Amino acid sequence: MGGLSEGNTRSHSGNGPFPSSHVASGGEKQMRRGSKRKLLLLVSLALSLLWAGRHLRNRGAELRLSDWFDPRKRPDVVTTTDWLAPVIWEGTFDRQVLGRHYQRQNLTVGLVVFAAGRAADQYLEPFLQSANKHFMPGFRVVTYVLVEDWYQLPALPPEPLRTVRALAIRPDSWWPDPSLSRMKNLGEYILSHIRGEVDFLFSMSVDRVFQGDMGAEALGAAVAQLHAWWYFRDRRHLPYERRPRSAACIPFGQGDFFYDGAVVGGTPARVLDLVRAYLGGVLQDARQGLNSTYESHLNKYFFLHKPTRLLSPEYNWDADLHPPLQVQLVKVLQLAKRDL
Repeated sequence: MGGLSEGNTRSHSGNGPFPSSHVASGGEKQMRRGSKRKLLLLVSLALSLLWAGRHLRNRGAELRLSDWFDPRKRPDVVTTTDWLAPVIWEGTFDRQVLGRHYQRQNLTVGLVVFAAGRAADQYLEPFLQSANKHFMPGFRVVTYVLVEDWYQLPALPPEPLRTVRALAIRPDSWWPDPSLSRMKNLGEYILSHIRGEVDFLFSMSVDRVFQGDMGAEALGAAVAQLHAWWYFRDRRHLPYERRPRSAACIPFGQGDFFYDGAVVGGTPARVLDLVRAYLGGVLQDARQGLNSTYESHLNKYFFLHKPTRLLSPEYNWDADLHPPLQVQLVKVLQLAKRDL
């Protein structure tokens, strides 16, 4: 198990003995300088991710879809998109064919989980225990746990083919949005070493528990998770960002599905491209005085760059919702929210 990375130093500033009018003026200037610094850092990181994404190689040749996927076995649900990507439901795939194909490639799959604050204390241990049992069984898996302090990583018994590594959440205290902090850390760690260690990479929220196997059927160049709540709603009412000035805008009358940001995956190159697009969209919105949600930017990205594999709501079902008949097997359960 790897140790925490060296933490970044925090900068502190004290208040000097100035008259109140001078303090206000100096504070406004400092806020403007801070805002410019944030925008410059976002620009720098986005450009770095763009450059690196062009130099990452995609690994793992794809099977023919017909070799392992049979949409006719689930006529009760949408199993193929308009752009002919499979939607993975229980019963539609042949796990043995997929297993033989991917085992020959000697793959390593990465799993990133972001566990900040008290969420680590409440959710991290059951997440890791269930992932060790059900996430990509039979494959080499490296689980990267982003925590604030190393002691938040629970003691787990060693498992064959499994490695757990703790990575420090970089203390960028000026990032108020946890999604922004998560994606920024994800992009930086992909750049620093994850891209050279795994063939496929998934990022998941920590408040999940695996109840069934999430195996090779989920592997693809760009993997998106269908939102459990919105999948069964009228597409005309999906909560896309509609403000035309926003980088996340999807105009009325357009859009495919509503994707859940709790699970994203694919090759490191494609995940890195998603991070780059998200940070670029946040930067563009900041310049316009807008603040769109992470899922709005995610949905805009997959609207422009269609996912090659879609995971049905079975892979991220909400514990607060009673599953309909179409959800035959809940493989990943989103735990009921508790006060953090």
